[in-house]
Amino acid sequence: MEKRNTANSEYIVIKANDDGVSVIGLTRGSDTKFHHSEKLDKGEVLIAQFTEHTSAIKIRGNAKILTQLGEVESELKK
Repeated sequence: MEKRNTANSEYIVIKANDDGVSVIGLTRGSDTKFHHSEKLDKGEVLIAQFTEHTSAIKIRGNAKILTQLGEVESELKK
């Protein structure tokens, strides 16, 4: 398996617009699994990085997400 240079890995910024935003890291490999989770309250910011272990990040709740590709807002399902 090729080793990734984490110093040059992509970062994303997640800012919670409401209390209770869930951020879940998903693993790489043949079986995708949850490997880390965080709960953010309104106004809290999390800076996350894609690494050799993290291939995807799931965000549940009302949050603003900033990436090198642009900005997107997640919505709270009602």
